[in-house]
Amino acid sequence: MEQLQSRVGTRDLTRAEVQKEVSTVFLAKVFNWMAAGLGITGVVALFTVYSGFAQTLAASPLYWALLFGEIGLVFFLAARIGSLQPSTATWLFIAYSFMNGVTLSVLFLMYSGASIAGTFLITAGMFGTMAVYGLVTKRDLSGMGSFLFMGLIGVLLASVVNIFLQSSSLYWAVSLIGVFVFVGLTAYDVQKIKQIGEQGIMAQGEAAIQRGAIMGALALYLDFINLFLLLLRFFGGGRD
Repeated sequence: MEQLQSRVGTRDLTRAEVQKEVSTVFLAKVFNWMAAGLGITGVVALFTVYSGFAQTLAASPLYWALLFGEIGLVFFLAARIGSLQPSTATWLFIAYSFMNGVTLSVLFLMYSGASIAGTFLITAGMFGTMAVYGLVTKRDLSGMGSFLFMGLIGVLLASVVNIFLQSSSLYWAVSLIGVFVFVGLTAYDVQKIKQIGEQGIMAQGEAAIQRGAIMGALALYLDFINLFLLLLRFFGGGRD
């Protein structure tokens, strides 16, 4: 809020210009929290690998406990975000990023460090491109959001079915479709977050701003991580 006031306090702005300034400040807060989450995940993943705990985790029921705990935490945040204290929502997001770092550490047992780093850069490029598109496009992407959500449900169901079928063709088809789904969701989510900023969230107080920023960061974080995991199937090279 203080950042916005400092940017507009000395200028006479139209309503449209104020909305643009508000949206910019809110988006910056969202992306900062998303970057913080990714940073926590990366540091924790590397620490888990180099400490040797990743090998133990991969063969332990604790891995599945953490994985299901992450899923439960995401659903809890989504369902209760409106009633949570901003500090609680923030710490839950940090906890999720930490837990995800632990579980993602097992990727270093499956893929080489170089392929993980290369895929991360590819993911960052694709994510950044679609994020910019979501920011600048004049096209309303809300209709595309419903279509992408149905695609996401289809990818999840097909992935579960393929656990039993073990079909390589279905595996690669689901992976490719999943990439397109999360590429599209990135643009959709960024536009949606931008619109939330323009629609007056800054006037709702610091608590609403922080909760909105955390949920926006979580949505983009999930888009990035899932896109990375799907691309790793295509670009990830196995360990020697």
